Amino acid sequence: MNELHPITPVNNGATAEAVVRRHRLSTRLWHWLSAVTVIVMLMSGMMIFNAHPRLYWGQFGANLDPAWLELPQFPGWATIPSTYDLAGARRWHLAFAWVLGATLVGYLLWSLLNGHLRRDIVPHRRELRPRHLWQDVKDHARLRFPTGAAAAHYNTLQKLSYAVVLLLLLPLLILSGLAMSPAMDAAWPWLLDLFMGRQSARSVHFICAALIAAFILVHVLAVLLSGPINEVRSMITGRYRLPPERTR
Repeated sequence: MNELHPITPVNNGATAEAVVRRHRLSTRLWHWLSAVTVIVMLMSGMMIFNAHPRLYWGQFGANLDPAWLELPQFPGWATIPSTYDLAGARRWHLAFAWVLGATLVGYLLWSLLNGHLRRDIVPHRRELRPRHLWQDVKDHARLRFPTGAAAAHYNTLQKLSYAVVLLLLLPLLILSGLAMSPAMDAAWPWLLDLFMGRQSARSVHFICAALIAAFILVHVLAVLLSGPINEVRSMITGRYRLPPERTR
């Protein structure tokens, strides 16, 4: 996630271009670490799901019980390991789950302390006005990405999507994963009550994972459409060259 800083002019040959110091080192490190972690967890999670590709609500669920969702197995090339190995997939999944949980807590605490959440993620009241939101939706539908100084800040849809992922989907993903562990349930019995059963927790876990996967796809698509070299470079070096103002 971005952490925006004041615009500074940078001399590039004959012209001066506006450049934003867009990402702090801590943000860049968290971004790439969480990207690798989430991808490994999604791929190992698909292998775990392949062991029983049915979802239920409540405490119990088995082959003869009615499922609210039943899917075909995911292909081996999309899973870790690529051949059927439930025990191996669980080891991969659990190892990276601790990385995800620890880095998310650290990042949220740091973003709260340095004002990143308040300044760059949580939308202002005026940004939530229906007219403003509708304009943002239309601009995205037309692929009219911000230019000039406006590109130095998140638009409202970006803020909302980042806030949902950071403050809702990832915490729910972690809590529902913990609720599926008998050891965690024994230590924290309120986890099962929170999700109204282990099978409900599994369903919530799958829904959150699917929404995060969809967010990643949309995020990558937006990067490709808005200028991948500039976007990726800013997440590596922290510096982002502002697109020129749109003439019309």
